[in-house]
Amino acid sequence: MTTPSSQDLLPAELTMGTVMLKVGDMKLMSAYYQDALGLDVVAEQDGGVYFGRVGKPLVHLSPAAGLHIPGRGEAGLFHTALLFEDQAALAATVATAAQFAPQAFAGSADHLVSEAFYFTDPEGNGIELYYDKPREGWQWNGGTVVMDSLPLPPQRYLQQHLSEDAVSGQRVTNAGVGHVHLQVGDVQTAQNFYVDTLGFEKTAGWHGQALFVSAGGYHHHMAMNVWNSRGAGPRKDTLGLGEVVIEVPSGDDVGALADRLAVAGIASHHTGLELRFEDPWRNRLRVAVR
Repeated sequence: MTTPSSQDLLPAELTMGTVMLKVGDMKLMSAYYQDALGLDVVAEQDGGVYFGRVGKPLVHLSPAAGLHIPGRGEAGLFHTALLFEDQAALAATVATAAQFAPQAFAGSADHLVSEAFYFTDPEGNGIELYYDKPREGWQWNGGTVVMDSLPLPPQRYLQQHLSEDAVSGQRVTNAGVGHVHLQVGDVQTAQNFYVDTLGFEKTAGWHGQALFVSAGGYHHHMAMNVWNSRGAGPRKDTLGLGEVVIEVPSGDDVGALADRLAVAGIASHHTGLELRFEDPWRNRLRVAVR
């Protein structure tokens, strides 16, 4: 495979924007995102509620009563990963999430590049809460970042990093959507779409079962796996993932991607400042100027 030219790559300054979830029970889900994850209502618009930190929207809950929760093996969201700026801020949110709904805790791991804790919201959407270790400590083998899943005992982590100041100041510390991880039907089709067409760079794989991609040398802005969903076809209209927003610096970046999609024969809606389209499993993506 030929190496893509810089014009065919997404910009290094790319960041992940809000993740929209279609929600059956707004009261239940809003309580979780506010009280467990320490997010505040940032805006009420677009037929739903945006939750975030310090005025920055992270998760958009959109009411969709009447839809069903997707089956375990269907394509869609694996998790939304919220990135915290230090270990104390991460520990504070891990603590409130564990206290609010202990049964929602799904595991933890030291990934070498990051420290991560996993939860599941009341409608089955995965959530990762994580902190990035300093970039200078990340190891690369060529274009592949070295990641692992080593034990990260939650109680020990909280004992080391949780403080009264971090808990009391939880809602005034910044957080962002660090990456979004999807369930897909097969990894090669995901690579054809997200790397060869969209212009992410592959940063890691996992035994043909997962793909990690990024822009600008991050460990991953997006990932796709088949752990539960191998062979899954296009999604039905269900609760769960509604849209992933990807933010880029300029309209030129949006235009370049629109051209790549057109060449690949992928339908999109281009307004100039943003571009809407779907991946092969009907996961909806929106690339917008930051």
